[in-house]
Amino acid sequence: MKLLRSILASVVTLTLSQIMAPRLVGSGGDNTYIIVQKSEGFDQTASTGAVADPLAPFTFNVSGPVAMSFTPPGGTSTALTAYQGGSGTKYDFSINYASQAAMDAAFPNGSYTYAVTGSSNFSLNLTGNLYPSTPQVTGGTWNSSGQLVLDPTQDNTLNFSPFTAYGTAGILSHMQIQIQSFDGSTVNLSQTNITPTNSTGFTSYLIPAGTLSAGSIYECNLEYDTGVADNTTAVSGDTAVTIYTASTNFFFVTSGTPANVPTITQQPTDQQAPVGSSVTFGLQFGGGNNVMLEWFKNGLPINQNSQNGSNLTLTNIQNSDAASYFAIIGNGAGAYVQSDTVTLTIGASLAASPVFSTEPYAQTISSGSTVVFQAVASGTPAPTYQWYLSGTPLSNGGGVSGATGSTLVINGATLASAGNYYCVATNASGSSQSNAAGLAVTSTSDLGRLINISCRAQVGTGGDILIAGFAVGGAGTSGSESLLIRGSGPALVPFGVTGTLADPQLQLYTGASVTGTNNGWGGGAAISNAAAAVGAFAWATPTSHDSALLETLPNGAYTAQIAGKSGDTGIALAEIYDATPAGAYTPTSPRIVNISARVQVGTGGNIMIAGFVVGGSTSRTVLIRASGPALAPFGVSGTLSDPELKLYAGNALLGSNSGWGGRTEITTAAASVGAFTWGDPSSNDSAILATLSPGAYTAQVSGASNDSGVALVEIYEVP
Repeated sequence: MKLLRSILASVVTLTLSQIMAPRLVGSGGDNTYIIVQKSEGFDQTASTGAVADPLAPFTFNVSGPVAMSFTPPGGTSTALTAYQGGSGTKYDFSINYASQAAMDAAFPNGSYTYAVTGSSNFSLNLTGNLYPSTPQVTGGTWNSSGQLVLDPTQDNTLNFSPFTAYGTAGILSHMQIQIQSFDGSTVNLSQTNITPTNSTGFTSYLIPAGTLSAGSIYECNLEYDTGVADNTTAVSGDTAVTIYTASTNFFFVTSGTPANVPTITQQPTDQQAPVGSSVTFGLQFGGGNNVMLEWFKNGLPINQNSQNGSNLTLTNIQNSDAASYFAIIGNGAGAYVQSDTVTLTIGASLAASPVFSTEPYAQTISSGSTVVFQAVASGTPAPTYQWYLSGTPLSNGGGVSGATGSTLVINGATLASAGNYYCVATNASGSSQSNAAGLAVTSTSDLGRLINISCRAQVGTGGDILIAGFAVGGAGTSGSESLLIRGSGPALVPFGVTGTLADPQLQLYTGASVTGTNNGWGGGAAISNAAAAVGAFAWATPTSHDSALLETLPNGAYTAQIAGKSGDTGIALAEIYDATPAGAYTPTSPRIVNISARVQVGTGGNIMIAGFVVGGSTSRTVLIRASGPALAPFGVSGTLSDPELKLYAGNALLGSNSGWGGRTEITTAAASVGAFTWGDPSSNDSAILATLSPGAYTAQVSGASNDSGVALVEIYEVP
């Protein structure tokens, strides 16, 4: 079987010749293509995104239909090697690299000179590092082995991440999805878009019911290309092009029972061996003619063989080889069987190559805003970090900070900031590359913004009431914002909350002045209608003591205080909603830009829980802080000595911190939003800086050592 990754160049050539041939009618003959290409290779094994291809993460390729040589910028001439293609003799030069930097060192960007038999020498530029955004399948059901699962009896639609730069003026854009059965010929499906023939790219592909066989496996390649330059006249009948490519391979399997399944006669077994030794996973199989095998490491393909007995042998093994391994065996009809999953354990060794525990993920942000990418790796010794944008190493300056740390911050993002970001972690035992995360920068009136903030806490008396501060504003805004402010006590009982505040009184302050008070909402229609419009949970009892205010507030700082009107105590929820009517928001409209809540943090169900919602159509960067020791200089006694901050989306933990450590990105973000300064880098105060897509989130503050005390949680919009 010929893997799709190995026929990438020929796929591009075939597609270009099929679609661009009308440009070459006057040249006569069978139009073919001479290609110089730099490629990023990825694999996808889950809906969460693509990772660097272990076989070919970066590839430089030159191919053509005639004998020729090429000379890279500042280099020496290299002749292409002849091979027999489907339509006669072809010529090719291809080499893989472990990093973008290594490929560019050997074959730098610039002007490439061609010497083609029977033609005059000519040159084409390959410049700009115009790698497309990383192709990815979005959604779908993926199994634990890293394969997408489809039902062959139903129509199946594959959805893809957008090719963000498709149709950019001055460059050729090309994209293709190719699907083939395990033998490479029984099923071969494809869809292609190319400019200028197709003005927009595709984002999905439909596989009709009945196209696929039950219980079968298929290999797929999703490819995006940008053509930098071409020449249609230098070589008669041929076109020369220079291309940047991003290509992602993935597998899908179909449900159902296949016919004539291959059989495994010897399963592999777990192995343990020391660093530097060799190990073999034994496997024997049968199942008729044209039986193919491919080995996988942690779900990614690493080895292929078409013989009826094929072991996997690893030599000079390293800590990075410690992983799970399995094999897939398929026949010419596509029916397949998967071997047992086995584990390679490395013998005792103090050294360990980097392994990423936190991966960056794709973001879409508004032009001029801030975006944060994070990638955290463990390893012994501790790894160093280097961030890359579309293969180019980043350095600090020009709005970029953290280029050699685990957290990368891009301030004032522009269209030039868009591309694929990834991080390489390195130590003495090896290096590891994170997932690639695409960044799209857009101009929109529907900016990502805080539209709902809330805090649930134990309400006491005196200085231990619930105090929620918030600010209305934003750079370049004017006018007023409509806000719904609620203090819930009895309304929490139907949700199983015990010990609620029975008689909450809500007061709104501007400075020391009370601008609004409510001691029971009374079933007011304006409150009910506003709550329904913003998606707040309904208050079912008009006579309850839950309190609410509907206010129109100009830019400024405000405080909502919730206390027991009759001196009672208990759990209460403070909520502040942006009640701007749907479709009325513009970039000059005031918005909620921060919230803070100071409460007594207990244990168990009495920890501090602050919820917030990011609205709009783009992601928004937020700074979340949990202050305990930092409150002492302000005369606050009984502070939470060891605050731990956790950020959730639903039940998924997105990040946590137990001691901010004086991190530069936290200090810089705090200064940009006007937060008070934390003077002690070694304090146990905690903070998280994150870029969040539209959705609901929860920040929880508790005592890391199960302690209790007064704490302040703050959530800021970072411009």
